[in-house]
Amino acid sequence: MKPKARRFQVVPDEFALVLDYNPMGNPYDKHSFHRTSPIAQGIGTKYFSLVEIVPVRGQTLMIGERVAIASAPDRPGLKVFDRLLFEDLTTIAKENLVKFLPKIVEEKEKVFVEFFNIAEAINIRLHSLELLPGIGKKTLTLILEERKKSPFTSFEDIRRRVKISDPMKLFVDRILIELQRTEKYYIFVEPYPFSPEYRFLNYLEVLYSRAGYYEPW
Repeated sequence: MKPKARRFQVVPDEFALVLDYNPMGNPYDKHSFHRTSPIAQGIGTKYFSLVEIVPVRGQTLMIGERVAIASAPDRPGLKVFDRLLFEDLTTIAKENLVKFLPKIVEEKEKVFVEFFNIAEAINIRLHSLELLPGIGKKTLTLILEERKKSPFTSFEDIRRRVKISDPMKLFVDRILIELQRTEKYYIFVEPYPFSPEYRFLNYLEVLYSRAGYYEPW
């Protein structure tokens, strides 16, 4: 009988931020063998996949550390054993998700600013910009008028021209919402697991290309 193949979960991310690390195991882990062995939870820094990471024997991971992850045996990086749902995250991981997401978004400022320049209507009643928390019809109209004059170039430019006090927070809040899978439309995070009830708009690929962001993290 052939030996059982090692399990790997395919994820689009190549790097992840460690949200929680349990060197003695996570007693609430859905996999019984991870309740007594080192395990970490993280979030992909490019496509926001929630992942369960297996550290190398003898390795200690630090919360907030960015690590290379592998979803296949022939790829370098720490093994991604499973994809996680938001509700699988530990309390510490959820707290650190809120803490670290702004850093990820800020690092990709040009990428997210470009969303204000190219976002399109979903249907005759709803524009994709309205999926960002706090953007209503009045603000939407102002954004569309301003971007006709010239493209937005930074969070500060958005703040100044359309009077949004914290543009970065809009993206952070939307990503958090999408990770919890309570919506019909998803701008940035591909909902996992798939459901025909979800509509994934997949803006990130276009935004990375338009912003010239080719880094793997």
